[in-house]
Amino acid sequence: MLKVYTDAATNLEKSGGGVLIISEKQQQLAFSLPETNNHQAELAVILYALHYLIDHKLNDQSVLLYSDSKTAIKILDQGQTKNKLFLPYLSEFNEIAPQFPLLVLQWIPEAKNKGADNLARQGLRKKL
Repeated sequence: MLKVYTDAATNLEKSGGGVLIISEKQQQLAFSLPETNNHQAELAVILYALHYLIDHKLNDQSVLLYSDSKTAIKILDQGQTKNKLFLPYLSEFNEIAPQFPLLVLQWIPEAKNKGADNLARQGLRKKL
Protein backbone atom coordinates (compact mmCIF):
# COMPACT_ATOMS: atom_id res chain seq x y z
CA MET A 1 0.00 0.00 0.00
CA LEU A 2 1.23 3.46 -0.91
CA LYS A 3 0.84 6.34 1.50
CA VAL A 4 0.55 9.69 -0.25
CA TYR A 5 0.54 13.03 1.57
CA THR A 6 -0.60 16.14 -0.33
CA ASP A 7 -0.72 19.85 0.44
CA ALA A 8 -0.99 23.22 -1.26
CA ALA A 9 0.37 26.64 -0.37
CA THR A 10 -1.27 29.68 -1.93
CA ASN A 11 -0.56 33.37 -2.40
CA LEU A 12 -2.28 36.02 -4.51
CA GLU A 13 -0.42 35.09 -7.70
CA LYS A 14 -0.18 31.29 -7.73
CA SER A 15 0.04 28.15 -5.62
CA GLY A 16 2.61 25.54 -4.81
CA GLY A 17 1.94 21.85 -4.52
CA GLY A 18 3.67 19.24 -2.44
CA VAL A 19 3.35 15.47 -2.66
CA LEU A 20 5.15 13.01 -0.42
CA ILE A 21 4.91 9.37 -1.51
CA ILE A 22 5.86 6.72 1.03
CA SER A 23 6.55 3.26 -0.36
CA GLU A 24 9.69 1.15 -0.58
CA LYS A 25 11.41 4.39 -1.45
CA GLN A 26 10.26 7.88 -0.57
CA GLN A 27 9.46 10.32 -3.37
CA GLN A 28 9.10 14.07 -2.93
CA LEU A 29 7.43 16.33 -5.47
CA ALA A 30 7.31 20.14 -5.33
CA PHE A 31 5.71 22.14 -8.14
CA SER A 32 3.89 25.38 -8.90
CA LEU A 33 0.24 25.69 -9.90
CA PRO A 34 -1.73 28.50 -11.55
CA GLU A 35 -4.62 28.22 -9.06
CA THR A 36 -4.95 31.09 -6.58
CA ASN A 37 -7.91 29.70 -4.62
CA ASN A 38 -6.69 27.47 -1.79
CA HIS A 39 -9.44 24.86 -2.14
CA GLN A 40 -8.88 24.58 -5.89
CA ALA A 41 -5.15 24.26 -5.30
CA GLU A 42 -5.69 21.47 -2.75
CA LEU A 43 -7.88 19.61 -5.26
CA ALA A 44 -5.33 20.19 -8.04
CA VAL A 45 -2.52 18.73 -5.90
CA ILE A 46 -4.53 15.60 -5.16
CA LEU A 47 -5.17 15.14 -8.89
CA TYR A 48 -1.49 15.80 -9.66
CA ALA A 49 -0.52 13.08 -7.18
CA LEU A 50 -2.93 10.55 -8.68
CA HIS A 51 -1.78 11.33 -12.23
CA TYR A 52 1.84 10.96 -11.10
CA LEU A 53 1.07 7.50 -9.70
CA ILE A 54 -0.65 6.49 -12.94
CA ASP A 55 2.14 7.90 -15.13
CA HIS A 56 4.75 6.02 -13.10
CA LYS A 57 2.79 2.74 -13.17
CA LEU A 58 2.12 2.81 -9.43
CA ASN A 59 -1.66 2.58 -9.77
CA ASP A 60 -1.62 -1.21 -9.39
CA GLN A 61 -1.33 -0.71 -5.63
CA SER A 62 -3.81 0.39 -3.00
CA VAL A 63 -3.39 4.06 -2.08
CA LEU A 64 -4.04 5.82 1.19
CA LEU A 65 -4.05 9.52 0.32
CA TYR A 66 -3.82 12.10 3.10
CA SER A 67 -4.73 15.79 2.90
CA ASP A 68 -5.20 18.47 5.53
CA SER A 69 -7.98 20.02 3.43
CA LYS A 70 -11.34 18.97 4.87
CA THR A 71 -13.07 20.65 1.94
CA ALA A 72 -11.14 18.72 -0.73
CA ILE A 73 -11.59 15.37 1.03
CA LYS A 74 -15.30 16.00 1.55
CA ILE A 75 -15.92 16.95 -2.09
CA LEU A 76 -14.07 13.93 -3.46
CA ASP A 77 -15.45 11.47 -0.89
CA GLN A 78 -19.06 12.57 -1.28
CA GLY A 79 -18.80 12.96 -5.05
CA GLN A 80 -20.69 16.22 -5.10
CA THR A 81 -20.28 19.96 -4.66
CA LYS A 82 -22.47 23.01 -4.99
CA ASN A 83 -19.50 25.16 -5.97
CA LYS A 84 -19.15 25.24 -9.76
CA LEU A 85 -15.45 26.08 -9.45
CA PHE A 86 -14.83 22.63 -7.97
CA LEU A 87 -16.82 20.62 -10.54
CA PRO A 88 -13.94 20.15 -13.04
CA TYR A 89 -11.74 18.71 -10.28
CA LEU A 90 -14.49 16.36 -9.12
CA SER A 91 -15.16 15.23 -12.68
CA GLU A 92 -11.48 14.50 -13.30
CA PHE A 93 -11.21 12.63 -9.99
CA ASN A 94 -14.21 10.47 -10.91
CA GLU A 95 -12.50 9.57 -14.20
CA ILE A 96 -9.16 8.53 -12.72
CA ALA A 97 -10.10 7.05 -9.32
CA PRO A 98 -11.32 3.74 -10.84
CA GLN A 99 -7.77 3.14 -12.14
CA PHE A 100 -6.72 2.18 -8.60
CA PRO A 101 -7.70 -1.11 -6.93
CA LEU A 102 -8.35 0.79 -3.69
CA LEU A 103 -8.14 4.53 -3.11
CA VAL A 104 -8.83 5.81 0.39
CA LEU A 105 -8.93 9.56 1.06
CA GLN A 106 -8.21 10.61 4.62
CA TRP A 107 -8.16 14.01 6.29
CA ILE A 108 -5.26 14.63 8.68
CA PRO A 109 -4.44 17.66 10.80
CA GLU A 110 -1.86 20.13 9.49
CA ALA A 111 0.56 19.08 12.23
CA LYS A 112 0.74 15.57 10.73
CA ASN A 113 1.24 16.83 7.17
CA LYS A 114 4.50 18.77 7.60
CA GLY A 115 6.39 16.88 4.88
CA ALA A 116 3.88 17.75 2.16
CA ASP A 117 3.52 21.27 3.60
CA ASN A 118 7.27 21.91 3.26
CA LEU A 119 7.19 20.64 -0.32
CA ALA A 120 4.19 22.87 -1.14
CA ARG A 121 6.09 25.90 0.17
CA GLN A 122 9.03 24.93 -2.04
CA GLY A 123 6.64 24.65 -4.98
CA LEU A 124 5.30 28.12 -4.27
CA ARG A 125 8.81 29.49 -4.85
CA LYS A 126 9.11 27.78 -8.25
CA LYS A 127 8.19 29.50 -11.50
CA LEU A 128 5.03 28.47 -13.31
